[in-house]
Amino acid sequence: METIKKFAPLCLTLLAGAVGMRAQAPVGPIAPRPDQPVQQAPPEDQAKVKVGVTLVNMPVTVRNRSGAMVHNLEAKDFRITDNGAEQKISHFEVGGDPVSVVILIETSSRIDSLLPAIRKSGILFTQTVMGKYGEGAVVGFNDAVDKLQDFTSSSDSIENTVAQLQTGTSGLRLYDAMAVGVEMLSDRPQPKGDKPGRRRVLLVMSEAMDTGSETKLGEVLRKAQLANVTIYTVGLSTTRAEFHQQRGNTPSPIAPPGISTLPTPPGTAPTPAVQAASQGGGADLLGIAKWAVQHIDGEVKDRPLEVATVGTGGAYYSTFKDRSIEKAIDEIGGELHAQYTVSYIPNDTDQFGYHEIKVELDRRDLKVRARPGYYVAPPPD
Repeated sequence: METIKKFAPLCLTLLAGAVGMRAQAPVGPIAPRPDQPVQQAPPEDQAKVKVGVTLVNMPVTVRNRSGAMVHNLEAKDFRITDNGAEQKISHFEVGGDPVSVVILIETSSRIDSLLPAIRKSGILFTQTVMGKYGEGAVVGFNDAVDKLQDFTSSSDSIENTVAQLQTGTSGLRLYDAMAVGVEMLSDRPQPKGDKPGRRRVLLVMSEAMDTGSETKLGEVLRKAQLANVTIYTVGLSTTRAEFHQQRGNTPSPIAPPGISTLPTPPGTAPTPAVQAASQGGGADLLGIAKWAVQHIDGEVKDRPLEVATVGTGGAYYSTFKDRSIEKAIDEIGGELHAQYTVSYIPNDTDQFGYHEIKVELDRRDLKVRARPGYYVAPPPD
């Protein structure tokens, strides 16, 4: 009882203070001081979330007239435009940043005869493609798409995975497998300013056809371009595939012999001359790649491996004639570690639609290869 009497005055004091503070609290919004400007709400167009490209990171291959790679150029020698607007290079590396590569390997029963050669190629993937500081992952595909090895810097893990490859069904979900590879690469770190990142590379070893994929090639290319993924392809010989096709193991062609199933390049009519060019060496693969990216629901039936490389700045290597699988992989590795890595932040990051990239040099004796552009889709309503 004595204790309560001691603390009663203190409690009354605290209670009185609380009531006083409560009485002083303003009701409703606080009126601005006369000498302070009123903060306005942002304009409606600024309040909207803008979806655009924050970084374009791309490998640039430069060769002289004899085909040898050129290594002595500097950032000031390059002029890059994005939809005609000149861009400032934010990152430049000669020889390239470390590589993150997803190796897609066809594992259908159609390539049984090629399997021994493919199994021996594991050491080439690790030594010439990944390099000393690279990392790799392995994906196999037939009727299913299987992640056989996640990203690792262990050469033994990659080589063992490739050495133990097994074939399965006769299906060939090429585009679905490519979509998986692009998604895996999208999480790998990219360069920021002077901070090095990783080049994202998708290396595909497959026949040049697709059966049963839910994904379209244009969708794969659009995502690859936005994720700064470069696609290299090794075309496996179709001799065995043609043998199976004659026996009815694959779908029949959708057009009669001699008639192209490729979409014509934008702005051209499907005349016999245009279709003939699309089937021969004069095919406008760049136009087809741009068409596919802008019309992702359209289908590219012929030469998809070449279209994929043209659309992302990579290269296609055929193994049908005098080039072996080992030689093709070795050439890809040699190019990857002798090219330039160039990055820029687009001036118009919220401009939707197709962005055309041009990389130019003042020297006419040099040939430049880089990806042709990318497509920015508007945000969903």
